[in-house]
Amino acid sequence: QVVLVESGGDLVQAGGSLRLSCASSGFPFGQYSMAWFRQSPGKEREFVVSVPWNGGDTYSSDSTKGRFTVSRDDPKNTIYLQMNDLRPDDTAVYYCRPADYPYAGPSPDNFRAFRSWGQGTRVTVSS
Repeated sequence: QVVLVESGGDLVQAGGSLRLSCASSGFPFGQYSMAWFRQSPGKEREFVVSVPWNGGDTYSSDSTKGRFTVSRDDPKNTIYLQMNDLRPDDTAVYYCRPADYPYAGPSPDNFRAFRSWGQGTRVTVSS
């Protein structure tokens, strides 16, 4: 059973930084690209950034490129999201998930299969 536990969300002022964590279990973590998604109030969940299973080049959405950085620690089965220069429109619940199948690349197209999500972690950016 896949278990995903996100943490690190908080209330922060615009321009500030946060670091989110996602601890994973129940699947061979080192074989899977991982991604962060977010869902803002009244909006659909959207892709934010992904890191490939082999730790290569990451894939970022246009809105977060240059501000958000994803990394992974395979021995800890954990990924991180370093968020800098936060803006009010970054306010959302942030979720992590593995790719649809092992050894898939970090493209958002590889994170489309239906999955159950973790509880997420809430980030609120005040102006």
